[in-house]
Formats: sequence, structure tokens, C-alpha cells
Amino acid sequence: MSAAIETLVGTIAARGDLAHIALFAWASVASLFAAAQHREAAAASRRFDEFVRELALFNRNHSGDCE
Repeated sequence: MSAAIETLVGTIAARGDLAHIALFAWASVASLFAAAQHREAAAASRRFDEFVRELALFNRNHSGDCE
């Protein structure tokens, strides 16, 4: 795999398209950052959902309407 990448980078560099490599690197890093942020947001959402469920259970167990 790395040989293919080296060949691709060498071909692009030989043609003088270094701006395209920089743009590709920036887009790759930005995409990885966005994926990491999405993963963190999903985990925060799961934690908040668990908190709300526990709070509802607490309220159900400690309300005056229980027999």
C-alpha cells in the first residue's frame, strides 16, 4: 500500500501539483477531525440519555404516587 502511495505522490510531485497534495492532506485531516467530533458527540448523547433514564427511574421510585 505504501509503495502505491509513494508512486502517486512522486507522480503528482513530478507534475508540480504540490498544492493538490496539500489540499488532500488538509481535507483528510479535517475529515478525521470531523469523524472524531461526531464520535464524541454520539458518546455525550448516550451519556445524557443514560442520565435522563436514571433520573426518570429515581423520580418514579420517589414520587408520592407510588403505592
